[in-house]
Amino acid sequence: MATQEERRARSEEICRNEGIPVNTSLPVVESGEDTKLRDVETAAWRAMCLCLVAMKGEGMPLDQVIEIVDEYDLESHLSPNEGSFVFDSNPTQSSLDSFSWRYEGFWTLLWALGWVNEFGRPDKPCDVDRAVRILWECKTSHRFIEGSKLRSLSTILDELDLIYRYDWACVEAKLNDLPIPGNLEMGIVYERHYALNWLVHYLDQEWDEITCDT
Repeated sequence: MATQEERRARSEEICRNEGIPVNTSLPVVESGEDTKLRDVETAAWRAMCLCLVAMKGEGMPLDQVIEIVDEYDLESHLSPNEGSFVFDSNPTQSSLDSFSWRYEGFWTLLWALGWVNEFGRPDKPCDVDRAVRILWECKTSHRFIEGSKLRSLSTILDELDLIYRYDWACVEAKLNDLPIPGNLEMGIVYERHYALNWLVHYLDQEWDEITCDT
């Protein structure tokens, strides 16, 4: 497994090659020895919940949303904020817009759970149709969990370190009224960072409290 410094150096090289500013003062991410991933079943339930709230955010009617909740037995796995949103018969447009972004977190966990191989740069939206199809083709939550297999801790930390540095560059550009560098999409970067921080127990925060410090 790469050391924290080796991981940071590799991420910084990627950023430089992509024309993305580097802050050499940013700390390293957690070491493999100090990190424990969420277990595969917990991560799979979280992925399914993200898919659900994103579909509602995109405009799925409440009756269809509730059918999926029941079919996949998701109610007890929703976070408090997700539960309030899912069963809200008249959500605000702001809530709909915010939760529709969760497709990117869903895609992140699909990658972490081995369902997709090409994670891709966070410069364009994920393949939503493909992401949703992966879950629907499983037909049940049990099959989705059964077919999931977490990637190695080292691989996940590699992605976390890179997205952390991408996120810093995006936030820095926004604070200084500069274009977002490297064609990065700030919202996608944030959602990936959020999901990966949750996956590695960042600050032991639960889903609704996750922070993406830069």
